[in-house]
Amino acid sequence: KWKGEGTTQNLESIVIGRCYDYIRIVNPAVGEKNCSQIWEAFKNAFINKDPCSILPKDYELFINMSLHTIPPNKSLFWENNQLLVNSFAARGRRYMSLGDTLFGFLGDFLNWCGQADSPGLDYESCPTTMECENNAVESFWRMASITYAQHSSGVIHVLLNGSADGGAYPQPGFFADYEIPNLQKGKISQIVIWVVDDIEGPDIDSCGTHSVKILETRLKTLGYDVTCTDNNKSVMFLLCLD
Repeated sequence: KWKGEGTTQNLESIVIGRCYDYIRIVNPAVGEKNCSQIWEAFKNAFINKDPCSILPKDYELFINMSLHTIPPNKSLFWENNQLLVNSFAARGRRYMSLGDTLFGFLGDFLNWCGQADSPGLDYESCPTTMECENNAVESFWRMASITYAQHSSGVIHVLLNGSADGGAYPQPGFFADYEIPNLQKGKISQIVIWVVDDIEGPDIDSCGTHSVKILETRLKTLGYDVTCTDNNKSVMFLLCLD
């Protein structure tokens, strides 16, 4: 028995339903997608396999089938503030974060894994990243993050949590390890970093200090035009509202 929670109940219905929700209501501009084939490609990435030997490339077919254009200037990367990002991006209305793409939308907040000796899903327990890195969910998000970074263009936004333990820019982290290395330099005009503290504080990290400074230096060394703002007003209004 693994330490992580098991597969989300009704996973197949949720994934296929989310797929239709996305192409019909959330973002019809992506055009027709075959939702049942997308589910099959998703499931076949991890079903009937040791739940600790799933690699990002196992999701390649799924990604190819669910891929669509990410509008320029709409990409919103983040660390340690998923719920804030979801409300700020407004399902693609303001920005299109990874969770607002079709492939990210399908996996958001879900859990899943298979079993080596069975064609079924494991509803009892799934491995955590501490137990093994190459688990079904971790590898899914690595592949999704890589793809998202590769297809982002124009002005890139990064929303970081200035109150996060250990700093706003975690290393290791998805942004540091999978997204920055896969940005396509020729397609990106500017990277805008927003560091936002929780309303009640604490103010642990800010532009030009600690981990944010490490991030700014890394991006500038890579040749990007970087700007950084503390407590962006529109994000703060949203936090106040919540």
